[in-house]
This record gives sequence, structure tokens and C-alpha cells, in this order.
Amino acid sequence: MTGRDRPDTPGAPDASDAHPLHPAYFTTRFHTEAAVPAWPAEFVILSACATTGETWSAERTAQADRALESELRERSTWVVRITGSSPSGDHAEPSWAAILPLPDALDVGRRFLQDALYIVRGDALSVTRCSDDAPLVHVGSFAAHLDQPRADH
Repeated sequence: MTGRDRPDTPGAPDASDAHPLHPAYFTTRFHTEAAVPAWPAEFVILSACATTGETWSAERTAQADRALESELRERSTWVVRITGSSPSGDHAEPSWAAILPLPDALDVGRRFLQDALYIVRGDALSVTRCSDDAPLVHVGSFAAHLDQPRADH
């Protein structure tokens, strides 16, 4: 197993990481607009929003989001709108869940100026920086971070 394949302890900074992941990555809640009856065995969650610490215009953010959606729909057989938000809901980032190999997702993340992305394998939610050598850092259970509408609504 490589460092990328082995999730570490939840939220534990990697000793080789000079810039630890922002703590918000470990408390993010995920919401979908509609119920997702079956999640794939493995997928990534990517955003095209401003990198942490930056401010973009609404127009720039919307343009980047449309471009990311278009690229994911060309490259993936499954794409779902998902929003990541703070537990209080005062900050939210429209994102996309997609089936995409991790190296490809990292490349997309870098091109869309993202600091990090999430990967879900089974029910294991991990986060990683968008660099080739960054480790996966275990966040917890994806289901425990997901607030999904009920299928009967």
C-alpha cells in the first residue's frame, strides 16, 4: 500500500505535509438535491469554488462550476450534484460527485485551482490535497457526513 492508498487517522496531519489541511475539511456536511438511491463503490467529490482564503466573483465561480460539470460529464459515467457545507450551514460550496480515477481527479482539481478533494471508497470518506504525493487523510464515514433527502419525497 502506498501512502495515497492508506487512509490515516481521522484528521491527523501528515508529518510530511508542510501545510496541514484546513480543519473545515473534517467537519464538512454533504447534501444532495435529490435522493441518490445507490452510491458507487468509489467516487470523488470536486468543487470549482474559490480556494480557501481567496474570494472570487459570483460570475467567475458560476463559470468555473459549469466548466467543471461539463468536463466531468464528458469523463465520467456517473455525475451527481452535491453540496459541501459547514455544520452550521453558513458556508456552502456546490460540488460534483463523479466516478473518476484518483490521478485524473487530482489533475482536474489542480486545473480548477482546488486545494483538495474528497474520495469515497465504500463508506470511507477521505480528503487529499490536489498534489500527486499527498496522502489520503481519513475523515470518517461518508454516511455520517451525508444529509440526503428521503427517497419518498
